[in-house]
Amino acid sequence: MEGRRALHLLVLVSLLGLASPAGAKLLTIDAVPAATLLLPYFEVALGDANGPTTLFSINNASATAVLAHVVIWSDLSVPVFDFNVYLTGYDVQTINLRDILINGVLPQTASSGQDPGDTLSPKGALSQDINFASCTGQLPPPKLPGTFISHLQASLTGKASPILGNLCAGRDLGDNLARGYVTVDTVNNCTLRIPSDSTYFTTDVTDQNVLWGDYFYVDPSQNSAEGGTLVHIEASASDPETSVPGQYTFYGRYVSWMATDHREPLATNFDARFAQGGNDATSFLVWRDSKVSQAPFTCGALPTWYPLGEEEIVIFDEEETPFEPETFPVSPQPPQASLVPFPAETQKVGVGSAELPSPFEFGWVAFNLNTEVTAAGNNPPEDKAAAQAWVFVVMEASVAGPGQLKQTSGSYSSGYDATRPDCACQAAHKRPSQ
Repeated sequence: MEGRRALHLLVLVSLLGLASPAGAKLLTIDAVPAATLLLPYFEVALGDANGPTTLFSINNASATAVLAHVVIWSDLSVPVFDFNVYLTGYDVQTINLRDILINGVLPQTASSGQDPGDTLSPKGALSQDINFASCTGQLPPPKLPGTFISHLQASLTGKASPILGNLCAGRDLGDNLARGYVTVDTVNNCTLRIPSDSTYFTTDVTDQNVLWGDYFYVDPSQNSAEGGTLVHIEASASDPETSVPGQYTFYGRYVSWMATDHREPLATNFDARFAQGGNDATSFLVWRDSKVSQAPFTCGALPTWYPLGEEEIVIFDEEETPFEPETFPVSPQPPQASLVPFPAETQKVGVGSAELPSPFEFGWVAFNLNTEVTAAGNNPPEDKAAAQAWVFVVMEASVAGPGQLKQTSGSYSSGYDATRPDCACQAAHKRPSQ
């Protein structure tokens, strides 16, 4: 009965995920063509070719050819690698992060100036193919050397990297899983700059709302896969919420909160269902904004903002019984904090784990991930306690038929974005308990 109940839940969630928005609306983070895409979490097993990996796509919704700039970040928001992808009109490029992190193979694309034979990035009958002269010598990209592959693997597993001056970029969780997140921006040249560079948003980035994409987490060893749409972040140079200095924008920490990135912020509150115990398991994939531009750091000494706290987490069962673990709305968390479920900029946390214990088998969680970060000072200026985030839900169920052995891996799985009742531009504080 429990397996059937979970299966019905997964089917319902999948159907709800098929609904499409009626149209684009700034500050709602809907799945419409955007100027920035966010893959909020990835993981790749480095020592197991049959283990977890993450795939995502970059799609061009317009007939106009565009350049997309991809940045790979660690789980503590240190940028460790960036590259460019050329897209003809209506083009699509699918990227398996295993190809990059293990084999050193990047997407093979090139504009017409570097691909005169139209073999790497062919143009369709309705598509534009133009020359980006700045990409000469950069596209198509060569295979990464072994030393750089080692840098990526070390940086994304919390080890020291010689390329970073023997400093660290992420947490060492001891499982040889590379973790982090990815951003993709529309740009006007094959730039080698990244969001933390001072001229990136004034020289390179455009406000073309033309990108869309999706992603998948695949684990062949567990017979498991789930996916969703990338986070689509629209840009506007005219809306006051994304153009007036002092407003909370997606890349606010990298532009001194001057809104020159023009990107809408994400939400700060989230609601998500869960099922755990027996044949059921739920995990939350949580991306957060420390509001600090993080550089590589001395190994063993984590960033000053770590671990991130939150204003409130309330867990409800299906009879609306609340369970409210103690939380602290400051970062870093004080030593007496007993619950620190989402301390990094991106992580995967299971319901019922030591990080997020739950007294209930079925129910839902209300997340208020706002936090005042000491290292960020009074930023963002409009509300220093506001903290944008993103929550993706993975639900799995193993169902055994009559006479069959219970499965040890997820026979059924579904992934979907948590519900978002607010926006960081007007963050909701102390909800739902007050």
